[in-house]
Amino acid sequence: MKIRKMLPIVLAVALAGCVPSLHSLFTDADVIFEPQLIGIWANTDNAEETWRFKPNLQQDNKYEVIYTDDDGKTGIFIGALGKIDSMTFLDLYPGEVEIPANAFYKAHLLPAHTFIKIEQIRPTLKMRAMNPDKFANMLENDPNLIKHEIIDDDRVVITASTQQLQQFMKQHANDKELFGEPTELKKLEPVDPNAPDVNNPQPAKKDMPL
Repeated sequence: MKIRKMLPIVLAVALAGCVPSLHSLFTDADVIFEPQLIGIWANTDNAEETWRFKPNLQQDNKYEVIYTDDDGKTGIFIGALGKIDSMTFLDLYPGEVEIPANAFYKAHLLPAHTFIKIEQIRPTLKMRAMNPDKFANMLENDPNLIKHEIIDDDRVVITASTQQLQQFMKQHANDKELFGEPTELKKLEPVDPNAPDVNNPQPAKKDMPL
């Protein structure tokens, strides 16, 4: 079946321009913590779009990530940072979504992981999201490239295991077309006063130089 323009989906949260995966890119043992991410970052081309990174108090070495678009709408995610070879990735997973529906309806919603390639954190944060059109073209050329399912004839969800995802990234993540043009963000000053001191991170965190 030919895949037409792929519509990225996250059944609990819609993330335009991303490729959803049922499984994480990292195991808990892979996850690392970079204190320099803590704070609020604004898109250098659109200051109304911001990303706020806070330590996740429930999950060690992970972040609470609050993304605000230029319309002021927010989404809250669990963020896990890790390395594959020399490349750094951010795995985003939606937090609990508050919607006016009963528990039976919510049980039918399936959150998904999305992956962002982190090019640098200093002096600005540069992030690249997966390009869904490029990914769709890769699957058209090689349907066995990575495990996936096609839903409603045109929606693609990656179903590969964490190990298979990491192998895929090793082989293809350096393709500049697979990860789109970088979004550049500048840390806002003053840094969020509610954020912890980045010069004195919690001892339990595993710092990661970039």
